[in-house]
Amino acid sequence: MMSLKLKICGMRDPENIAQVVALQPDYLGLIFYPKSKRFVGNISATMINAIPERIQKTGVFVNEQLHQVHEFILKYKLSAVQLHGDECPNYCKALKNLLPAVSLIKAFGVDESFDFKILNPYQKVVDYFLFDTQTLEHGGSGKTFNWSLLKGYTLKIPYFLSGGIGPESLEQLQQLNDKYLYAIDINSKFEIEPGLKDIAKLTAFKNTLFPLRVAINGIK
Repeated sequence: MMSLKLKICGMRDPENIAQVVALQPDYLGLIFYPKSKRFVGNISATMINAIPERIQKTGVFVNEQLHQVHEFILKYKLSAVQLHGDECPNYCKALKNLLPAVSLIKAFGVDESFDFKILNPYQKVVDYFLFDTQTLEHGGSGKTFNWSLLKGYTLKIPYFLSGGIGPESLEQLQQLNDKYLYAIDINSKFEIEPGLKDIAKLTAFKNTLFPLRVAINGIK
């Protein structure tokens, strides 16, 4: 398995964002979907732009107009975009052509009926896939899908694993052995309330799942 990355998603409170930034996750997710409980609203671009470049600021969008996504990328200097709706391959291609340096993550909800063949047309237009629990609300369910279904994934594009991952998932995560598993995406199971993360829980989780990185960076 490649060096595992950590994405902490659903951030919107400035003070809480500063605390999470201090933990040095690889990705920090900002949700630009108005129907989400973790919608960023009119978050300060100045504050977001001040986040160190080593942390990839990731904008999460759901069936958003292409020009609007483009505007948010420029305004907040996003280094990654996560498309969590029904965006087609042509949409992904158009976005990639606009800003080729921005990493493109296409999310899919997985359940027992999920057909991995639908990913094939996206292979040449995305950088990563993200596999979440299938819901009507485009994620944020706090529920975990059956990870054994990922045995049906045969493509060579790295993916993020998402959906109800919490402190209780550590043992199962440590047993995963998939060279295309690129990052763990965590959100609601580490919250005090929607959009506000429990720093103690995040710290314990990160220090357990990434012990070597903790030793190297000197993070306590």
